[in-house]
Amino acid sequence: MAKRKLLFITTGGTIASVKTKNGLVPLLTSKELLAQLPELGELCQPETLSLCSIDSTDITPDHWVMLANAIRENWTGYDGFIVCHGTDTMGYTAAALSYLIQGADKPIVLTGAQQPISGEITDAKKNLRDSVITAIDPASRGVMVVFGGKVIAGTRAKKNKTISYDAFASVNFPALAQVQGNKLVRYIPTPYPSAPLTFYRELSPKVFLLKLTPGMSPALLESIFAHYDCVIVESFGVGGIPKALMDGFAAGLGTYEKTGKVLVLTTQVTYEGSDVGIYEVGQRVHERFSFLEAHDMTIEAVYTKCMWLLAQNCRSFTELQQKFYQPINFDTFFQ
Repeated sequence: MAKRKLLFITTGGTIASVKTKNGLVPLLTSKELLAQLPELGELCQPETLSLCSIDSTDITPDHWVMLANAIRENWTGYDGFIVCHGTDTMGYTAAALSYLIQGADKPIVLTGAQQPISGEITDAKKNLRDSVITAIDPASRGVMVVFGGKVIAGTRAKKNKTISYDAFASVNFPALAQVQGNKLVRYIPTPYPSAPLTFYRELSPKVFLLKLTPGMSPALLESIFAHYDCVIVESFGVGGIPKALMDGFAAGLGTYEKTGKVLVLTTQVTYEGSDVGIYEVGQRVHERFSFLEAHDMTIEAVYTKCMWLLAQNCRSFTELQQKFYQPINFDTFFQ
């Protein structure tokens, strides 16, 4: 059986960094990166593409669109894609690609490292090898993160450790698989896409993430709603908005059909999600204005899905609501 042809797309990050007098800087080219692990040629036919060479702190939505476009342009020539990426914003990039590339019947794997691949002690080689093991599996498809031996759906990956090699968790959803040596142990099958492959080319920048803090002033809200069309509120516990902020939100939102403004409620708590209706502080929100609720979604998925949704120019709140709650790449169980 012929080896699968994989395109390694490099963006920089720790995995491609070298030590300088100013700290770690991503300087390795894509070819230099793969040269550190020549045995990958025994598993696949690797080819490389250097998209950029930056710290993932500097990744922007423009880079997400660039990545999706690069994959689109090379789609027919490869059996799968591996994106080498910095860890700090990898969860956002994986979620964004899940919305920009839908109906994918090939694997799109994101990976990186906590230590540079050129270092004497590094997790980069294992993560790259595990990514290849995942990508060459015939049942692998769609966007996923492979890190620390775990295979995580692109909309469920969150970096929750800054130093440890097992830096990523699958939030509110089981890991899809585990890589054990040369074997992929699959827990959650990824169904073959029922819809045709679709690449989207636009994300709206008009999304703001607001983290509530005790005693926050409502004076902020007028400026936020003046500049953004979607405000995602990281509320306390299972969700709600303090009384002092209710009037400000009502004034900023209006009705979606008139203003095009939308509110999404989620929680600051990483696990188990939101349930706004449990407490009076949540129920009073239902009484004042329409909103979307993130439930079990990650912040990374909520943020990037809203950017994708706003770019779709939904004509009504009902249409927006239907698309928001439509599951994409395991991003939500709520329908």
